[in-house]
Amino acid sequence: MDPDPVDPSAERAAAPTLRRGLKARHIRFIALGSAIGTGLFYGSASAVQQAGPSVLLAYLLGGMAVFVVMRALGEMTVRNPVSGSFGEYAHTYLGRFAGYVTGWTFAFEMAIVAIADVTAFGIYMGFWFPDVPRWTWVAAIICVIAAINLLKVSVFGEVEFWLSLVKVVAIVAMIVGGALIVVFGFSLADDAQVGASNLVDHGGFFPNGLGGFLACFTVVMFAFGGIETIGISAGEADRPAQVVPRAINTVPVRILVFYVFTLAILMMLSPWDKIGDDGSPFVQIFDGLGIPAAAHILNAVVITAALSAINSDVYSAGRMLFGLSRTGNAPASFGKVSKNGVPWMTVVLMAATLTVGVVLNALVPDDVFLVIASLATFATVWVWLMILASHVSMRRKIARGELGPSEFPVPFWPVAPVLAIVFMVGVVVMLGVTEATRVSLVVGVGWIALLGVAYAVARRRTARARVSA
Repeated sequence: MDPDPVDPSAERAAAPTLRRGLKARHIRFIALGSAIGTGLFYGSASAVQQAGPSVLLAYLLGGMAVFVVMRALGEMTVRNPVSGSFGEYAHTYLGRFAGYVTGWTFAFEMAIVAIADVTAFGIYMGFWFPDVPRWTWVAAIICVIAAINLLKVSVFGEVEFWLSLVKVVAIVAMIVGGALIVVFGFSLADDAQVGASNLVDHGGFFPNGLGGFLACFTVVMFAFGGIETIGISAGEADRPAQVVPRAINTVPVRILVFYVFTLAILMMLSPWDKIGDDGSPFVQIFDGLGIPAAAHILNAVVITAALSAINSDVYSAGRMLFGLSRTGNAPASFGKVSKNGVPWMTVVLMAATLTVGVVLNALVPDDVFLVIASLATFATVWVWLMILASHVSMRRKIARGELGPSEFPVPFWPVAPVLAIVFMVGVVVMLGVTEATRVSLVVGVGWIALLGVAYAVARRRTARARVSA
């Protein structure tokens, strides 16, 4: 039960509001770009090594579950487009504590991912400028991203539009280029193993058995993390009821193009067990086409991906904290809005967090930092589960006549959401079963417990203050 039920709409009545400055093309490319991160360029090899060619099936199944999550989020977003998004929906349909845990878990996840992204940016810049201290690049990009997020939200949208466009063009170019290599054999040695036969010739489609196939889902699902940003951006979108459904309905196509087609081409170019042996597998495509400076081209692309990710991380975490402040689950100062119509305090907080995080990253041993960063995997699935649970609660209210019918209902209700919930629970179980990711489940459960204690302390203080007054 909700320990202190509060109607978020009542709390927002006199609260400052954000300005709707994101256009349809901004939303479309924010949705496109959210599916392409540095993990695709450098992290996909680990998923391939775990499952072999069957990773393609894993991305398809995982993508179907994520699509159901996004449709559930879309149904709630069209009904009530707010920047707090699924944090406020959990508050409204599941209770204050659910909103508190969901919102803070997502904000912390974005902060952790942003720290990793700014660190990656410094590493990528070091490829071109090895003699320049990494911290100077990190400090510079923190200032730039903070400045962008302090301007009008339309500036954020425009930056994301162009950064996402670069990523999308790069992926399409890689797919087309890789297909040309497969068909025509450009710049390949006579003994090169190329073709669709690579998907079955090296140990079969499931070379590591069912165990390897199931284990890869812990990596596969994390790759989709951040796709829920579209729900947050809807709070500042023009005509969200029209724009959001169109963007969400492109999720299956994005997953097919950016993951399934791309990895299928890579595994046709090289046996799956050799992918990642010589650095990023994507460099091979440019080398095979005879394009000079392949590594430099890829470095430019991943720098773009990192910039886009940092920009989106700061935006998403800030808007979530803004939403939490409006429901009383975060300090009221997080709800302050600048003359540009953006929550400036949350941007400042995220910039400070990135600065502290980079210092910690330099001082704390790598294994300890990885333990902290592993929380992002658990947090991603947790947020998706809360979206699904909030949606189920909302649909029950509709069935009881407490709410009107939805304008953008989830298809195949209630089977699809139930199957998606079972699937997500299965991913959480695999986090614990798989030795390499077990720490993320332990840290994740500890994080939820910590939030529970913090929530109880905060509510007790609030109750005492009311009694004293």
